[in-house]
Amino acid sequence: MLNKVTVVGAGNVGATAAQRLAEKQLARMVVMVDVVEGLPQGKALDQWESGPIEGFDTRIVGSNDYLPAAGSEVVVVTAGIARKPGMSRDDLTRTNAGIVKKVALEIRRHCPQAIVIVVSNPLDVMCWVVREVTGFPRERVLGMAGVLDTARFRAFLAEALHASVADIEAMVLGGHGDTMVPVLSSASISGIPVTSLLDAATLERIVQRTRDGGAEVVALLKTGSAFYAPSAAVVQMVEAIALDRQRILPCAAWLEGEYGLKGMFVGVPCKLGRRGLEAVVQIALSQAEQAALANSAEHVKETMQAVTL
Repeated sequence: MLNKVTVVGAGNVGATAAQRLAEKQLARMVVMVDVVEGLPQGKALDQWESGPIEGFDTRIVGSNDYLPAAGSEVVVVTAGIARKPGMSRDDLTRTNAGIVKKVALEIRRHCPQAIVIVVSNPLDVMCWVVREVTGFPRERVLGMAGVLDTARFRAFLAEALHASVADIEAMVLGGHGDTMVPVLSSASISGIPVTSLLDAATLERIVQRTRDGGAEVVALLKTGSAFYAPSAAVVQMVEAIALDRQRILPCAAWLEGEYGLKGMFVGVPCKLGRRGLEAVVQIALSQAEQAALANSAEHVKETMQAVTL
């Protein structure tokens, strides 16, 4: 168990993540920070009052400043805005980079030893912003995207196979967006390759649905975006760190030559433990998958160029 985890942003993703962290009792205290007066305090109080029913002793507190967050071992960053009608991707990137830069400065000041997990979009670039501003080593800045994308991939494969999600092993790499790379070459159900059980057309539909996973939820909701699955994904990462589980999960990590890539955050298999990123795990990819990963990395680089720090 950790002593303190801070969640920056008390919107749907942040608040749901805070509740899940408390229910799993991964920390003695969970702090929610948000700029909207009363919002984190009200949600935190409501959540804390559910403790006697759910049976958790984790204290949840809300704040409009970072003082209660001081000394947090893990900080989850969900702050940022959603893309609005008429807003270009570059506009969104610059706006959220400004927000995340301010958050990163506060983290550096109040939580200098923290492991930071970034959820804000565009994910890979916001990870870079946090790393640049905090100056933290790559072991302590990670992005949550691959866990979420992989969960969607596994869910869609299980649905097509009429099987339990627990038996599906799969992974999604690359940038968090249209160029993500669902790795079919190693996807399996109880060790059986899915390529031997599903035809190519079905697999291609599943791959595309995975890439469109977030947009599909947005289209159905009309307003707002996914938060149940994203919050579960980030909590899985926190759990691996808090309990030093040495789990291998697909996360956005700063690459220094792995997979032939360097100088950017891209989703790759990561071993997570108490130090944060314990290792980047290199797996065999098909020639097409390696090319797709390189293409995804180029898109991340292009998006980075929209930001000036």
